[in-house]
Amino acid sequence: MDNLTNEENPALTASPPTGRSRTRASGGLLRRSWVWVLILSLLGAGAWFYLSGKNQPGSWQDNKQGAAKMRGGADADRPTPVATATAKSGDINIYLNGLGTVTPLNTVTVRSRVEGELNKIFFSEGQVVKKGELLAEIDPRAFQVQLAQAEGQMARDVALLRNAQADLERYRMLFEQDSIARQQLDTQAALVRQYEGTLKADQAQIDSAKLQLVYSRITAPISGRIGLRQIDPGNIVRSSDINGLVVITQLQPVSVIFTLPEDNLPAVMKKLQGGEKLSVDAFDRSGKNRLAGGMLLTVDNQIDPATGTVKLKAQFPNDDYSLFPNQFVNARMLLEVSRNATLIPAPAVQRGAGNLEFGGSFVYVVKADNSVTVRPVKPGPTEGETVAIDQGLAPGEVVVIDGTDKLREGAKVEVTGGRDAGPGSTGGDAPGAGTRGRKEGSTDARGTGSPATDSAGAATQEAGQQLRRRASAGTNAPPASN
Repeated sequence: MDNLTNEENPALTASPPTGRSRTRASGGLLRRSWVWVLILSLLGAGAWFYLSGKNQPGSWQDNKQGAAKMRGGADADRPTPVATATAKSGDINIYLNGLGTVTPLNTVTVRSRVEGELNKIFFSEGQVVKKGELLAEIDPRAFQVQLAQAEGQMARDVALLRNAQADLERYRMLFEQDSIARQQLDTQAALVRQYEGTLKADQAQIDSAKLQLVYSRITAPISGRIGLRQIDPGNIVRSSDINGLVVITQLQPVSVIFTLPEDNLPAVMKKLQGGEKLSVDAFDRSGKNRLAGGMLLTVDNQIDPATGTVKLKAQFPNDDYSLFPNQFVNARMLLEVSRNATLIPAPAVQRGAGNLEFGGSFVYVVKADNSVTVRPVKPGPTEGETVAIDQGLAPGEVVVIDGTDKLREGAKVEVTGGRDAGPGSTGGDAPGAGTRGRKEGSTDARGTGSPATDSAGAATQEAGQQLRRRASAGTNAPPASN
């Protein structure tokens, strides 16, 4: 082996490592060692923090979980404040509502039938006039002249007729004496009849002239309220004037034309055919103020195919002029009265998912142990803030009308207010009693109500103080992600 040449032993032929190579190799090994030392140190520190935080009773995790538990326990144990109402048995009116317009029974544009100068005006704008009352006068002198001419023509024709009648009598005597021919007698008789016809024409001329005089005095054709004047005295009035002198609108009585869906038509027609009178109330645009009351007059003879509605006409006495032509109103017609219905306030009815019975309508019923249960109900007609329940509820049961947003099946409740159910009733508490109860409940939840709630708030405050002390000391600080 000692005789091996350098070519046969590569190890002998390789040159020894230099000083720079040895330094680079030792530096890489040192860096890898420090990386592992750092990783192990971090793992150890993390394990120590975890174990010390888990075993120490005042750690941040315990403080956070304990405070949440105390708050949740306090809220869960405390009953939810609600306002309730007791279902009652009573009568409720079934109304049909529609949009309507006040329409006068008669509207007349007063025009002159003759031409002439307008001399006088005998009315004031906005005045209420009666039928036949004098409104204006046109200069009558031209018509008086025409009357005088017609009377003079008639006087002349009367004289001619009398002369012809006298000649006829003489001709008859002469004919009897066989002194004249028959033809002469017949001609005189025809002349008499001609003058008689002329007298009738003259009488017609006289009547026409008198009628023109009557037309020169313009009177009210109907009773009603006068609008704004369209022409002033001194102007020439013509019968062809489009605007006329003034417009008169009848306001007493007045009608309201409103529409209802075609689905309501069979029930309405059944009442009308039975001879029943259906009352109709007119409300203002907001639907809160009742303006007038009247009766249904008639129903239109066809349904509007574009809207699927039918027009109805109601008549109102309008004694106080509360209804005005072309006024928009909400018409409410009483169709019938439902007797012995179960009545509750409308806010008690909640709307839920469609998989519930009766289309998703339900109420919260308060049981004897002050817990609530969800009860599906079938709502019926509504009158104001009162709704009738057709199925699902019995008179005497207590339902929640305010504070339902936090209720669940079996939740405990605390009654803070209530009212009776019935059309237009507000019960013993003023409106908004349920709202006041809910506000008081929220105040108790903040720690100013029951002792249990106060102790929960004190515990939460103590946990927060411990958390701040530990954070300032640099131990058990919460993770940045939280």
